[in-house]
Parts: sequence; C-alpha cells; structure tokens
Amino acid sequence: MIASLDQLEQMEREALASLAAASDAASLESWRIEYLGGKGKVKAMMGSLKDVPKEEKPAFGKRMNEVRVAIESAFGQRKESIGAPGEAARAGVDLTEPGLSQARGRRHIITRVREELCGVFGRMGFDVAEGPELEDDEHNFVKLNIPEGHPAREPIDNFYIEEPDGKPRPRMLRTQTSTVQIRVLERALKEGWGPPVRIVAPGRVYRPDTVDATHSFMFHQIEGLYVDRRVTMVDLKTTLFQFARTYFGADAQVRLRPSFFPFTEPSAEFDMMIRLRPDQPARWIELGGCGMVDPEVLKAVGVDPEQWTGFAFGFGVDRIAMGKYRIPDIRMLFDNDLRFLDQL
Repeated sequence: MIASLDQLEQMEREALASLAAASDAASLESWRIEYLGGKGKVKAMMGSLKDVPKEEKPAFGKRMNEVRVAIESAFGQRKESIGAPGEAARAGVDLTEPGLSQARGRRHIITRVREELCGVFGRMGFDVAEGPELEDDEHNFVKLNIPEGHPAREPIDNFYIEEPDGKPRPRMLRTQTSTVQIRVLERALKEGWGPPVRIVAPGRVYRPDTVDATHSFMFHQIEGLYVDRRVTMVDLKTTLFQFARTYFGADAQVRLRPSFFPFTEPSAEFDMMIRLRPDQPARWIELGGCGMVDPEVLKAVGVDPEQWTGFAFGFGVDRIAMGKYRIPDIRMLFDNDLRFLDQL
C-alpha cells in the first residue's frame, strides 16, 4: 500500500496517544521500540517515501519530517517527566540494585601515625618544629658533639652532597632529626623566647642502609626535646612510658636499656614488646634512642648547662606504625600496593 498524508496524520495521533498512556519507564521503553526503534513505525514510514508518486513527494516528505520531529520531541519530554531506563535498561541493568561505592583516597599510614604521635605529645605540652632535610656539617655533626674522625661521619653512613666549590665541610641529607633540636635552641636564644623549650620534630631522614624487613635508606623519625631547669632522667622515663601507654594501650610493655650516643649522657635505647605477625611470638623491638642532653651540646648552642638541663629522644615513626598496626615488613609501607594500603 502506498503511504499517504492521511496515514501520516493517523500515525502521529496514535503515537502521541500511546505515548501519553505510558506511565512508567518500562512502558515508555516499549513505546520507543515500537515507534522510534530501528524497525519502528517512524522508520518504516520514512522508508515508504520511495513509493510515493513523484508529484506528491515534496509535500509528503515535508510532512513526514514534521511528524518525526513532533514524535521525537514528545518522547523526550515524556522521558524527562517519568524517567526512562535509557541505555542501562536496554543493556539489562537492574536500576534497583544498590550501586558500587567509589573508592576514596586517604592519607598514607605514615602521615596518619605522624599526626597521631604529634597529638599525643601535644597533649603533654610539646610544640611541633621542623627543619631542613639537606643539612650542613655544623648542625648534623659538630653541634651534636660528633667530632672529626667519628665513625658516624663516614661516607658509608651518610648521603653526602657534592659541592661545586669544593667546600671542606660538605652538606648531606640529614641522618637524624636531632638536627632540629640544635636549630630550635639557636632560634630560641636568638629570638629570646627560650629556654624553656619543649618540642617534637617529625620528618624524613636518610642513611645508606641495606634494605630489609626493618631497615630502609629513607625512613621517618620524630625527635623530642625538653630543656628547662632541673629536668632529670625521671622526667624522660615518665614521658616515654606515658607516651607508650597512651598510644599503644595501658598494657604496653616497654623498657630502657643503657646505650651510648654522642649527644646524650646518660643514654638509653627505648624498646617495646611487639607482635608483628599473628603466627610469631611478641619480641622486643627497638623504637629509638633517648637520654639527657649532653652538656657539650648545650654549650655548642649557647645554653648554660649549669642552669639548664634537658632530655631528648628520637623514635622511628615507621617502626611505631609497624608495631601499632602489626606490619611485618617496612617495605610494605612504600610499595604503593593498594590492596595493602586499603586495609589500614
């Protein structure tokens, strides 16, 4: 049968009436397939143009385009009003199924532990201080009572920076955050606000260590310093024990072992009983060193050791994180494995 203008008019009326009766997404999709689909009535009517007599084609073609635009426009409005399933429904997706949550970024575990440690010491009255990672000989060695020829100065234990002008005292990546205590004491005296001084200094440090489960060539420390009148070893011990039991829990087992550091006297190692793996027993793990600030260090920055005393400590933030969250290998902290990071 040859298409006519009357048939166009009839199809338009039927299409619009049927569209108005579509009350949900499913019936709207059925209507779309019937009229606007690849084998729908609108496409079939357009295909019949070739059979229309030549003299009638201009009028028929014009009216057919008007009907097509009217039907498509009406479908778009109806789709917005009741919500059509669109591509999701055509693909067989259940729109009532709960969606998958998008993964959200979070701060790295080291950043979080660092902030937690600063928070614990902050409640004890310690301020947070920072210093440069690229240090000079004076702050990394001289004023920390590490003399010329000391083994700690050897290239095997330091990342030295090659100076273009061949300075006799080259710079290096700092090997400990103890450099910050020197800078803070210097600034306190210069600016006239201390001592007393009570600070913690978190940051990265660098040593050419062989990488294994508990060592890395770059790791994180947090330095603590308290200088005031009549500060004693009892104050240091109390501070560290209170920190351990606040951060790790009231049942934390800690101990101090006698040791030696050039910048503290007397000195001690601070250990904690930690279980890193559920299939292994807990064992003593060194968290860092501590002691009373050596009088020579105080003299080096202009503080009178006859009037002022102090204690200092330096802990490995990475090891604290390992103990807190039972991480058996320090390398896991820097592998950027999302499966691991997502657990913390």
